[in-house]
Amino acid sequence: MHRLFVAIRPPAAHRAQLLALMGGVAGARWQRDDQLHLTLRFIGEVDRHRASDIADALRTIRFAPFDARIAGVGVFDRRGLIDTLWAGVQPRDPLASLHRKVDRACVAMGQPPEERAYWPHITLARFGRSGAIVDPFLATHAALNSPPFTIDSFALFESRLGNNGAHYQIVEDYGPGSPD
Repeated sequence: MHRLFVAIRPPAAHRAQLLALMGGVAGARWQRDDQLHLTLRFIGEVDRHRASDIADALRTIRFAPFDARIAGVGVFDRRGLIDTLWAGVQPRDPLASLHRKVDRACVAMGQPPEERAYWPHITLARFGRSGAIVDPFLATHAALNSPPFTIDSFALFESRLGNNGAHYQIVEDYGPGSPD
């Protein structure tokens, strides 16, 4: 079985900007550089044949390159407890459009449609069941803003869970210079 997701890897300079923010929040499990990505669609566990079909379907997606930037920070919570600290990515509309194309390709290959609202973000930290106090971090980094970067590709990733967190490996890259 393969645990898959579709994502965009921010440029190294933008990842370095995010890594420089990390710290000062008790109980945070900060992401490593190799874990920083902007998810377009979580797929989950699929067998080898379904993974191949999804990879083929993703090759058909076309979109015009666009500029994005990292903008602001926020949290997701589960049952009132903060479980994720993230950096936002703007503008939302072209990212949401690309997300819908990826979702349609996955659905055409038998995956259930994405039911959650799409919110473009890069996870910075995760927290355990006790939640976290992040208000000082949010206040300090509320004005987070990066230079723009061009989004002209995305990738299919495989996630392997291990003792030191998840390890992500690119299965296939879709964008300029990618084989058709």
